Amino acid sequence: MKHLTRRSLHASLVATALISTGAFLAPIAAHAQADTYPSKPITLVVPNPPGGLVDTSARLVSEPLARLTGQSVVVDNKPGGSGNLAYANVARSAKDGYTVLVSYSGYHIANPILMDKLPWELKDLTPVGLITVATNVIAVHPSVPANNLKEFIAWAKQNPGKINYASQGNGSVSHIGTEIFKQQTGIEMTHVPYKGSGQAIQDVLAGQVQVFITTPPSVMGHVLNGKLKALAVTGKTRHPQLPQVPTASEAGLSGFELESWVALYVASGTPKDVVQKLSADVKRSMEQPETKQRADAAGVEVRYLTPENTTKLLERDTASWAKAIKAGNIKSD
Repeated sequence: MKHLTRRSLHASLVATALISTGAFLAPIAAHAQADTYPSKPITLVVPNPPGGLVDTSARLVSEPLARLTGQSVVVDNKPGGSGNLAYANVARSAKDGYTVLVSYSGYHIANPILMDKLPWELKDLTPVGLITVATNVIAVHPSVPANNLKEFIAWAKQNPGKINYASQGNGSVSHIGTEIFKQQTGIEMTHVPYKGSGQAIQDVLAGQVQVFITTPPSVMGHVLNGKLKALAVTGKTRHPQLPQVPTASEAGLSGFELESWVALYVASGTPKDVVQKLSADVKRSMEQPETKQRADAAGVEVRYLTPENTTKLLERDTASWAKAIKAGNIKSD
């Protein structure tokens, strides 16, 4: 000890204290966790019941992810509270990357805007990456005297307030998306909210409601058998199972895009290396040829985005939705 200077002695004592409190061990532990991750089953928490876009997306990623990681990947459906039950469950889970939220854009964007009190906050969740998107179809009853989007917009402008449109409920993607459509085209339509697509589609088929902007599975069969007319799809490209239906841009309404998306999130505070490892495994899972084949059959588009770009997507859509919600004076149920 006599050979140590006062400064080196102090440094030595500080280092000893830090090690004894675990300060030096934390980064080592984090890296060790990432190196062994995953070492046990991963749970995908779905805020919706089985079936539909979100559950389908979870099952698209679960099979290849299990195969690539060598660990079981369990899909746990936790519907309820407009998605908030599942979101709160993941937000409060262990920060280890083993409990993963399968997030739906309709909940992730709208709930924080429309609801004053939530059992979770945006800051509670960290993105792993985007996995899928689904376009929407602008569908109308055959009695509507329009065979394309331009004709429909012109007819709607001649009949302000006389046209009804369906949605899956206040604050749903179909509700807010149609409000954005109204604001961009300058037309007036009356909102008729339903509790889900099943009830809505029955009234659209009966002609009691003339318009329904929704995801393809709800209307595709009815379009193909002539019971509904599809004027456009609202994604970047045409739908593989509706190749005859143009995009909104191709139909003359440039700039109108409405895509529902599904992304994976974990509890904030999960080690960055674990998030990066999970994101890389998810990317590989979504790139498997069989994943794309199954997605095409389900009418879903595989589209992976990094955690950083997923955050940018959320921010962009939140700004757009907030504007539409304010302009349309939209309230939650």
